Amino acid sequence: MAKNNIIEVEDSDFEKNVIQASKKTPILVDFWAEWCYPCRFLSPTLDKLADEYKGKFILAKLNVDKNNKKAREYDILSIPNVKLFKNGKVADEFVGAIPESNIKEFLERNGIK
Repeated sequence: MAKNNIIEVEDSDFEKNVIQASKKTPILVDFWAEWCYPCRFLSPTLDKLADEYKGKFILAKLNVDKNNKKAREYDILSIPNVKLFKNGKVADEFVGAIPESNIKEFLERNGIK
């Protein structure tokens, strides 16, 4: 299930693997779907950064088509939607397939360097 610093999460394990885990390590959740072209564009960049940052955050991927309970709970209206969880809560977020440099700025702005 986990590949380095990348995990897949579902509605059933979101509480444990995102909310609780974010109290120790920031968790970047990528809300995505297979049919979403921008999601497919963003995913490799997020994977690369998760490896590059070597455990400073965990990348969690949640397929909104298979896990719509959490997608509804977090008001996911457009994907890709990426939310940063820290201390059990959403600390920041962005929507859309943004460039790698902007994602790095996002991470740094949130204390992940």
